Amino acid sequence: MNTQQYYEDLKLLARRVRAEHGLTSPRVLPSDLKRIYKFYGIEVDEWPYRFRNLRGAFINDHLGATVMLAKGLPQDPMVFTMAHELKHYFRDRDLGISYCDQSNLKKNVEIGAEIFAAELLFPDRDFISHMSAMGVRQDQCLPKTLIQLKRKTGTTLSYAGLAIKAERLGYAPSHSLTTIKTWRRLEAFHNPPARRQGARRSSRFQI
Repeated sequence: MNTQQYYEDLKLLARRVRAEHGLTSPRVLPSDLKRIYKFYGIEVDEWPYRFRNLRGAFINDHLGATVMLAKGLPQDPMVFTMAHELKHYFRDRDLGISYCDQSNLKKNVEIGAEIFAAELLFPDRDFISHMSAMGVRQDQCLPKTLIQLKRKTGTTLSYAGLAIKAERLGYAPSHSLTTIKTWRRLEAFHNPPARRQGARRSSRFQI
């Protein structure tokens, strides 16, 4: 199996997990992942200490399978990390331990975990369907497109994850979205005017 076949096999696995566990939308919550973890007997250990680059780790030893999560992760990074570590449960248990940090993200095992996680949270075919419904063609996806998509679907796949998917599927030129670091600022800018005005009006009555 070559590298591309390995990645496609992981996407197939992700879609199978979605089907088997009733994930039908791009909005996958921590409770959904915890339910899947419980089904497979995977324990979750929230690590109370701060790590500079480490988001999580998968450990498989004589005590069973355990996923360590950095405590206090926001919802989107937590869901993605849990999905990432689930790939290690399915495909990398023989390794004993796998770390999810910045130092090894270019290894095929870790790239595969990122691909699996993105497909588990928002399958490519669903993304393509949403792009079609929004009238977005190849090389036409803009930052505001992803902001609208995230608002419409409530997906827990991050803007960074959506940007990677959009470029990989040809909806945006290479590096046009993945280099953006100010998604939350753009999100606030592209809020509908009525919503922003409503927020300003309500602030007048705050003490």
